Amino acid sequence: MVRVSVGVRAGSVGEVLAVFFKLGLTSFGGPVAHLGYFRTAFVSQRGWLSDTEYADLVALCQFLPGPASSQVGIAIGKMRAGLGGAIAAFVGFTLPSALLMLGFAWGALALDGPLAAGALHGLKLAALAVVAQAVWAMSRSLAPDWPRRAALVVAAGLALVVPNPFLPLLLIVGFGGLGWGLAPKVDSVSIRFGRGALVPLGIFAVLLAGLPLLALTGNPWLEVAEKFYRTGSLVFGGGHVVLPLLEQELVKPGLIGPELFLAGYGAAQAVPGPLFSFAAYAGALLSPPVNGIAGAALALGAIYLPSFLLVFGGLPIWDALKQNKRARAGLNYANAAVVGLLTATLITPVFTTAIFGLTDGVIAVAAFLALWKKVPPPLVVLVAAGVGVARVVVGV
Repeated sequence: MVRVSVGVRAGSVGEVLAVFFKLGLTSFGGPVAHLGYFRTAFVSQRGWLSDTEYADLVALCQFLPGPASSQVGIAIGKMRAGLGGAIAAFVGFTLPSALLMLGFAWGALALDGPLAAGALHGLKLAALAVVAQAVWAMSRSLAPDWPRRAALVVAAGLALVVPNPFLPLLLIVGFGGLGWGLAPKVDSVSIRFGRGALVPLGIFAVLLAGLPLLALTGNPWLEVAEKFYRTGSLVFGGGHVVLPLLEQELVKPGLIGPELFLAGYGAAQAVPGPLFSFAAYAGALLSPPVNGIAGAALALGAIYLPSFLLVFGGLPIWDALKQNKRARAGLNYANAAVVGLLTATLITPVFTTAIFGLTDGVIAVAAFLALWKKVPPPLVVLVAAGVGVARVVVGV
């Protein structure tokens, strides 16, 4: 039996919570932008991970169903400060958007009007700069030779012309297999996994199979937990995909009205942090008896529980695979494919939904150069939002 370590490094839960809470307040732009913010925070600024280690985590979380950026955050928190660090990373990154969505459910937020639209457009331009910087830096370190550059280009091209939620998984597996096949033949390492991997994966499977049976009892709490747990377990393609799935689960059975659901969908695009925080909004507005703060907490906990179990089960397996030289070669090509996927997303939808003219391009380039000169990303985000509002005021 090969015992593996998941690379836990000395760090405090408070340190993890503080960093992720800051990211939860400022990470606009959706899952791919979040990965760019994470790389800046944990690779460039703090050195908690190398580019290769970070890309390995991104590749692992691309394999898993659920919110990839949140799962990367949970994994970083666990590696830094164990179970407490994983929980702190989740709470810090998710709490700001969850509270904003809960406030919107109560009518406390007004995310409408030309000034709000201008701020949101500025935030999109900042997100474009963040993703562009991450793609540039990761391509230099993870695709240093022509074979891996070719893998990057092919992965990006396929992602642009074949829009399918399962394509990222297929590309990572495919290029990982290619790297495995091209590697020199070496003796394989027999690895057996202990309870550190099998227990959380077993719990995940038991809940996925057992909650639907428990929900048949008619208990409304179990029914809600089952719907959100199943959604978090089976969704591939990121946060945007979870919303139409929840529409099937909640609107059609009459648990939430279509107008309220669509209003929340719009608000989810406007707040920082993960789109899965929409679950807090939906849980608060469900038909009685499960709603309000209790409903929000139940929905949010149920939709994220699969991510914790899958990350905790997947990390030891992933770490063990990296000890095998052929597996490491496969991961090198998989990482190049990950950068290709980020490149495709940089082009569409990030670029295509942010750049509508020369002025937009100038602002995005200025934001990119500011990040390149080590200006703190939160400051770049806030300035970009302010510029967006100023453009509305002066009519530019």
